[in-house]
Amino acid sequence: MRNLQETHLNRARASLRQALSWYGYLRKSGQLSSNPELAGLMKPELETLNSTLNKLDSNIIRIAAFGLVSRGKSAVLNALLGEKILQTGPLNGVTQWPRSVRWQPGGKVLVELIDTPGLDEIEGESRADMAREVVHQADLILFVVSGDITHTEYQALLELRQAQKPLILVFNKIDLYPDTDQGAIYQNLQQLGAGNSQAKPLLPDEIVMVAAEPAPMEVRVEWPDGRVSYEWETPPPQVDELKETILNILNREGRSLLALNALIQARDAEAAIAQKTIDLREQEAENIIWQFTKYKALAVMLNPIAFLDILGGTVADLALIRALARLYGLPMTSYEAGKILKTILFSSGGLLLGELGSSFLLGLGKSTAAITSGDNPSNITAFAGSAIAQAGIAGYGAYSVGKAAQVYLEKGCTWGQLGASSVIQEIISQVDQNTILYRLRQELGLKF
Repeated sequence: MRNLQETHLNRARASLRQALSWYGYLRKSGQLSSNPELAGLMKPELETLNSTLNKLDSNIIRIAAFGLVSRGKSAVLNALLGEKILQTGPLNGVTQWPRSVRWQPGGKVLVELIDTPGLDEIEGESRADMAREVVHQADLILFVVSGDITHTEYQALLELRQAQKPLILVFNKIDLYPDTDQGAIYQNLQQLGAGNSQAKPLLPDEIVMVAAEPAPMEVRVEWPDGRVSYEWETPPPQVDELKETILNILNREGRSLLALNALIQARDAEAAIAQKTIDLREQEAENIIWQFTKYKALAVMLNPIAFLDILGGTVADLALIRALARLYGLPMTSYEAGKILKTILFSSGGLLLGELGSSFLLGLGKSTAAITSGDNPSNITAFAGSAIAQAGIAGYGAYSVGKAAQVYLEKGCTWGQLGASSVIQEIISQVDQNTILYRLRQELGLKF
């Protein structure tokens, strides 16, 4: 298992280094310096890629606690730390800004615990936005509740699920509930915590019951002289199960968690770069597509040999794809362009393939008319009609390929060898069914 985790970590590093090396090449080659607007737009995403790679190299796992106000997020983290470092109190919204502290459980793995403001802060939308931003940096989420999930909590839980991160539902303040109520609430949380009605109930690793800051209890004290007094004592925190659960997860799949989170951030950063590039160069791309459309239509119309129509049209489509890739600053070889063209042809529902067939049949008619035009001048009219019809089909095909290539280059920039999406799929396909990562297979699959 440890060897597999190291493999996942190394694959993630290689993926991020490949992405950074390509954008570094763009900078050195002058493609970014010649377009300062694009360089400025890409800067936040490039910083994300760099910081993500540095985090991978540091091997620090980030665990963020989320929840509504007064659920005991800070108390849970203090109990894990074994000392009261984070401020707690009876007032709502004690935690005003995200705070992080280092934790080294078991003396092995290094963890960064992140405390966040309540997701339902009154007049605290900016703090709530900041809390949601933290989730993208976290490798593991603790969602703290203190009883049955309310509607607001359920909506917040669904939002956190969309971040595609492993999540532990922490049922805090169990000391306030009788055992029978604890069992009923636990069963309810098992189903609701899954995120939707189709998902399986939470696994044992995904829901833990704790009492991070138990309420004081009145204790009867009998003295040797027969006196009786009553004192208030605070029981010790009950978080051993949560600590053990976290340690089990980190030992079993901690490095895979690191790798997966880094790749998700890289995938989103690269997709954002592609989208910004495409938006900025939309008009240039449209001009290139129309230019190739006209050239292809004209070449097909004037060429009298049917076979060369198809061959020339294919070469033109490949050149169009590579021209768009160069415009967007995305890596593209002839082989990769050929794969994109094949994907476009076979994903078009047969439309473009049908056009190729129609074009070939028209080309045969055009070739026959051209050969016999000397014997029968009326065949010149037939040649012209076939040529114009074939040119129209070829032009439409070129335009369709160009627009489809735009979408592919935007959405497919993270695929390919060592692409972030490819490595994510590779990792998810290898995780064991008993891991907390296994639940993410379906959630991550929705983004592929």
